[in-house]
Amino acid sequence: MTDASWSQTAREPEFGDYLELLKPRVMRLVVFTAAVGLLAAPVAVHPVIAVASILCIAVGAGASGALNMWWDSDIDAVMSRTKGRPIPSGRLTRGDALALGLALSGFSVVMLALFANLVAAGLLAFTIFFYSVVYSMWLKRATPQNIVIGGAAGAFPPMIGWAVATGGVSAASIAMFLMIFLWTPPHFWALALFRNDDYTRAGVPMLPVTSGERVTRNHIFAYSLILVPVTLVPAFSTIGGPVYLAGVLLLNAKLLADAWTVWRRDEATAAGDKLRAEKRFFGFSIVYLAIIFALILAEAGLKAGGLAPAHWPALF
Repeated sequence: MTDASWSQTAREPEFGDYLELLKPRVMRLVVFTAAVGLLAAPVAVHPVIAVASILCIAVGAGASGALNMWWDSDIDAVMSRTKGRPIPSGRLTRGDALALGLALSGFSVVMLALFANLVAAGLLAFTIFFYSVVYSMWLKRATPQNIVIGGAAGAFPPMIGWAVATGGVSAASIAMFLMIFLWTPPHFWALALFRNDDYTRAGVPMLPVTSGERVTRNHIFAYSLILVPVTLVPAFSTIGGPVYLAGVLLLNAKLLADAWTVWRRDEATAAGDKLRAEKRFFGFSIVYLAIIFALILAEAGLKAGGLAPAHWPALF
């Protein structure tokens, strides 16, 4: 696809059009999990360095979004969920997105290296590359396991935040990575169930497209079962505690109940209520992950205030 096919814009581009390229809604969760990784680390960071570093991570996430929209502009144009994005709607060209994505990628990585350290900058650079090249350009259109492998891109931010503070990677930051990594497939498979027509029309081999609804429901439930013990492990670490444990137990009970409901349903039942349970699972999964990281942040605050239990068991 050439830039010329998208060059006729309906009006002059506005700031909001460029901002939309950065996928600000996705960026919010990235920024939050990165900030939690930074604040939960055992090393204090100067507030100016912390804010500057989080901004760099946000810019890097936005760069990934712009590069994704540049590459996926052809399939975005045929999907009802994405056809209003800046490129398929004619508000910006593919060249605009590519230039912005490359510029922000370089800027965010260099500035994070200057503000924080090379480890954090290297992780950010790898995350941008993984999402833009490995996932967007290769996995997304090549395999129904696209979101399983590609989900790693969204799991790196807390590791980057941790590296900003400590200059390295630890078992605790890997635990945060694994929670997001295992959360991503069931979250997006639920979306794919009620957006199946979109993905079919665009030729994206999401699991419901290639294997059908029954297999997808099995996978959602299986990954939810795997996710539960992985989210419990941090309770007995330096980033967890009793507040985290209590909250995660409640969250997992709700997650498994919703996953069970999705698993039990057949196509006729789901079609009859317009996939209400699948949409509910998708929506709750966002809240689920946000609260888990809020609980980690709460534990960090309790420890900083001297309010955490003195003898809580910590495996790492």
